[in-house]
Amino acid sequence: MHKRETSKIVLIAIAVMAVIVALAWKTGTSEPDILDYPETEEASNPVPDFSAITDTKEKKRAFFNYLRPEVEKQNEYILSLRHYLQTIQRKLNAGHGLTEEDDERLSWLIEEYRVDDNKRTEGQIKALLNRVDILPVELVLMQAANESAWGTSRFAREGYNFYGLWCYKKGCGFVPSRRTRGAKHEVAKFDNVSRATYNYMRNINRHPAYKELRHIRASLRRAQLPVTGLALAEGLMSYSERGAAYVNELQHMIRFNQEYLSE
Repeated sequence: MHKRETSKIVLIAIAVMAVIVALAWKTGTSEPDILDYPETEEASNPVPDFSAITDTKEKKRAFFNYLRPEVEKQNEYILSLRHYLQTIQRKLNAGHGLTEEDDERLSWLIEEYRVDDNKRTEGQIKALLNRVDILPVELVLMQAANESAWGTSRFAREGYNFYGLWCYKKGCGFVPSRRTRGAKHEVAKFDNVSRATYNYMRNINRHPAYKELRHIRASLRRAQLPVTGLALAEGLMSYSERGAAYVNELQHMIRFNQEYLSE
């Protein structure tokens, strides 16, 4: 083989390797898409053995320290979606059209948050802004504590389900021991705590049963008042068969645990 041909092959090989390295670097350093919900690095770690902590104050602190980063991360993500929706709302109000990427993202959000796809785009964005909004950290933590017996339930320990979420496909989770005869629901099982928290918050933000919570939150937004767990708990009457008693218990838990929630 001539030296010229050998040099040519070497140059081609170098060029190919350079392209591969560049693509790998771009993939590794690119920002995640706005529609990719976050999963923390610790999300798949085993759930701590909260039952082994005998001191009540220590157990509460451990529980909150475990879940709070997940809740805050999901709220940050929801806010990024909300800001994006406000941006494209301003685009439309200014008479500008949406890009193909905007259309794709909007379609995903409409499906994810179960908004009527027959509405005009302006109406869809308005409906989404009512649903794509944060849940106060104290409310999420108190519901998690209530539903999982402070992280000691089997569903929390083995399936990261701190929120009492149900699923309806056979094999999707745990069959509850006290399930009513003829019922087909299971207690959902998740791969990690990030996915569980995302599903819980999405459920609150889109399910018809929690329309009142979203109404309370929107009213607070319009009045430029803080969105608090005590206020939004009023919209969770349907979360438990106990109704008002459940809401009162959540509100009592929020008040009673303020010293831990504010740490």
